[in-house]
Amino acid sequence: MTESLEWKSRTRLVDEVVDVIRDRIYDGTYPPGAPIRQEQLAAELNVSRTPLREALRMLEREGLVKVAPGRGLRVVDADLPSLLAAYEAREMVDGLAARLVARQARGAHDCELAAILDEQRAALDPWRPAEYTAANVLFHQRIIELSENEYVIAQLPLVRMTSQVFTPLKLVDESRATTAVAEHERIAGAIAAGDADGSEQLARAHIRATIESLERRVRNGEEL
Repeated sequence: MTESLEWKSRTRLVDEVVDVIRDRIYDGTYPPGAPIRQEQLAAELNVSRTPLREALRMLEREGLVKVAPGRGLRVVDADLPSLLAAYEAREMVDGLAARLVARQARGAHDCELAAILDEQRAALDPWRPAEYTAANVLFHQRIIELSENEYVIAQLPLVRMTSQVFTPLKLVDESRATTAVAEHERIAGAIAAGDADGSEQLARAHIRATIESLERRVRNGEEL
């Protein structure tokens, strides 16, 4: 890349570098398993090695990059068992987040979630997997953010890691997406009604459906 980047604030330089690298991992510019060559990356981003190292440490804590034995620092890669483990964590996080949002004032977030659902439906016909994935991530992300629980919000990287980093677009199935949108509608409805128990159960069941699909693939010896 030859793009010249101008950083907004030296006091926030590390955060800005993190944001740029994170976005490039999410959009596939730096694909799963890609090596992170610090000298090349520092030149590419027009930053010194010191803030870059700190940025990479932060991304490592988020689980987006890791040191692979004998291979150096790389973008995180996942096999099916790893993806399954990540979704098992998401079942708990998404369920709790939905419960917490439902406990807030009824109808407080109806319009926002409805608008995201509209984006998802629009991506189904004609089928546009990239747009669907973006709206899908946003739906789950906003529920977690709206929980207003800092410990739940700290798990946000799991959403994009499972949906964008670990899962290539070729694996995004149109029929499953259609079912998922219907499940999202029920989750949003339960949240709007202030049904905390129902919201949690529906959100967990939604993730559980993905887990069961992955478990079948693991049993069949399939790969990503």
